[in-house]
Amino acid sequence: MATTLNETQLQAIASRLATLKAIQNLLISNEQTLSSAISDTDIRDRLQDMLKDDQKNLQVIENSIAKLGVSADAPEKVRKLVETVQNLMTGNELSPYEKVFEHEKLKHQQAMTGLLIHKAAQVVGEDLMEAIGPLNQVNFENRAHQEQLKGVLEILSTRELVGRDPDQGVWGRVQDAVSALSGVFGSVAS
Repeated sequence: MATTLNETQLQAIASRLATLKAIQNLLISNEQTLSSAISDTDIRDRLQDMLKDDQKNLQVIENSIAKLGVSADAPEKVRKLVETVQNLMTGNELSPYEKVFEHEKLKHQQAMTGLLIHKAAQVVGEDLMEAIGPLNQVNFENRAHQEQLKGVLEILSTRELVGRDPDQGVWGRVQDAVSALSGVFGSVAS
């Protein structure tokens, strides 16, 4: 059943879209900064691919904002978050692993924000779905990027901790699974 949004609801959705846009710009900035700071060619290539996707996804977000027909600014707390993360990404306070970890958390936040906007559109009906429907592709790509960043985190963390690359072969994955199962059975027993 389709419902009509009141002005307050439209403004709330416009604010979430503005947040989506602000974080998308931050993701792009992070990927540019990380790409130039990380010497590993494979990781840099992954980040460059994400950057291309995110630049394209910024256009999708901007189109959704235009189709909604109501604009808003990102809330002050989001603007402060963006500033803080930009300072961390360009500073020397965090290791490359920690910077990528922060970036992965932002990807999660972005995917969840997009998903929640989508859920609101499902409840309201076709008009809102038409405006934000293309965000589903952005949400999908953000989830895919999260998975890629988990692999990058494994590499950077292992290098940071022991100076070597992790075992990412089949046997290494089997050992990871056995370790996880041991943890499950250990917690059940205690």
